[in-house]
This record gives sequence, structure tokens and C-alpha cells, in this order.
Amino acid sequence: MVTRFRTLLAALALLGTAGAAPSAEPAPARAAAQSCRNPDALGVGRTVEVGGPVELGLKTYPRTLDLRDHEVVLTFDDGPWGPTTPDVLRALDAQCVKATFFLIGRNAQAHPDLVQREVAAGHTVGHHTWDHPALTLHYTSGEKGIDDIEHGMKADDRAAGYGEWTGAPRVPFFRYPGFGDSPDTLKWLRDRKVAVFGADLWASDWIPMTPDAEFELLMGRLRAAGRGVILLHDIKRQTADMLPRFLAALKAEGFHVVHVVPGGATPPLREAPAGWTSETERTIAHMWPKAPEAARPEPRPAPARAGAAPGGTQDHATLRPALD
Repeated sequence: MVTRFRTLLAALALLGTAGAAPSAEPAPARAAAQSCRNPDALGVGRTVEVGGPVELGLKTYPRTLDLRDHEVVLTFDDGPWGPTTPDVLRALDAQCVKATFFLIGRNAQAHPDLVQREVAAGHTVGHHTWDHPALTLHYTSGEKGIDDIEHGMKADDRAAGYGEWTGAPRVPFFRYPGFGDSPDTLKWLRDRKVAVFGADLWASDWIPMTPDAEFELLMGRLRAAGRGVILLHDIKRQTADMLPRFLAALKAEGFHVVHVVPGGATPPLREAPAGWTSETERTIAHMWPKAPEAARPEPRPAPARAGAAPGGTQDHATLRPALD
């Protein structure tokens, strides 16, 4: 009797929603809007669908998302990590903000509960290889690099509860460790219509510093840039401690958070300004100057047309021991 009653309730629920008009906003964003109970929260300004293949982020590529003035995308790398990721999630939840997490596969495998918590909260969960090679994938052979990417994607999807691997990730977003790409791995990602995210500015939180110092550094860069895709790390204690103050400052200074989700075609992009060069390539050459010349990246030329773009250059003396 109880089973039949539950079945009847489920059928009625389906009938009640069958005629409803589909929402243009992704389900996670709708759920987030409904669950936000803080009237003074920063919240999500808008949601942008990103379809691949595309490579973006001015630190590496001559194009980025066409964000409006005072719009930011929050991204976190290298998690999940038990001692710090929960604090990052609590800070985001308190401000009803959605972010994108680029997971290391072995960390996702070790902490599937945190991956599932990110998914349930409506965040976007992308990929960051299986084991985050110290020398980046730039100097890794094509087959080995592809294996590292695919292994990580499989582990991330399994931890998220997405079921069997089908040859492409459920969320086709990827970020290279240290932003060091390679032709073979880029082709593999493009063939699977994966969007590759670089960044427009970062907090340099791989360098030990106090939360206050990190806050001042990041806000200074953001005020100068005016907008951009921001790189942070949810495995860093200083970042987890800095985040509540940073989110409060975003609201106080009129910034708006853009939540990126998979879907659709290539989004509107903003071209880099005239004279742009890849900071990633300069940094890789600075950090590994003895790499064989044949393995050195070819300089990326400046784009043919100029346009206003967020971000800027950074003092390479602060980049130790790696970009990411």
C-alpha cells in the first residue's frame, strides 16, 4: 500500500511539471537562487554558458571571456582537500556565490564527499589532470600527457557520481597545471570539445603569505584590471581564510560574480590588446631555461585586432616555485 501511494505521488509530481515552460537558466543556478536566504549576499550576477572547443584566459591565450566591467569569474584549483575546501565552500555559500573548481583526480578520488558537495551546491566542477605534474604538461610527451588528463577526468567524474566513463567528461572544462599546454593534448581536448581555461589574474597564493597580504595583493590587481577570470587554490589555508573578506569586498566595491556552466556554443570573447604576449610562455622559459630548444614553446603572436581586455603582466620574480 505504501509503495503504491509513493508511486502515485511521483506520478502526480511529473504531471504537474510536464507542462511547465523550460527555464533558460541551468538547473544548478535555479537551485542556488532558490536556496539563497541571505538578502545582503553578493550572489551571482549572471550565468554564462561556455561551449568548446575554446582556449581562453589572457595569461596564456590572446582572448578571454567578454566580461563586463566589474565582472569576475571565481575559479579554484588543486582540490578537493579536507582541511581547507570545506571552509571555501562555506564562505561561498554564505555569500550565495557559485565558482568553478578544477580538480586533481587523485584528490577527487580521495575526497568524493567533497566533490559531491561541490556538485550539490551548484558549483561547476572541471578538471586539472590526475596528479598535477611539477613540470606542467608542456614538456610531457603527448601520450603521457593525454593519459594524465583522461585519468584525472575519469576519477573526477567517478567521484562526482556521474557513472561510467563515456570517452568525454560530463563537464568539458579543463585547466592545465601551470597553464603549460602542448599541441598533442590541445588537439585531444579540442576533438572532445573541451573548453580550456587559463586565467586573467591570480592571487599568487602558491607563495606563502598572510591572508591580509593575499587580500591586498589580489584586490590591487583586480582594481587595476577591472574584471577577469580569477585563479585561486582551495587547498591553501591562507586563501580559505582570506575568502570571506574578499567576497565582502567584491560586494562593497560593486563587483558581480559570473557563474560559468557548460553548454551552448563558444561564448562571446574579448580579444587581447595589441602587443599582447603570453605570460605563461615567458614564465616557463624563465623557470626551466635548460629545456631542449625543440621543446620550447613558440611565441604566440599578438592578435590582429586590439580590444580592451582585463589583466596585465606580473613580476616574474614572485613566481616560485611554479605558476600553479
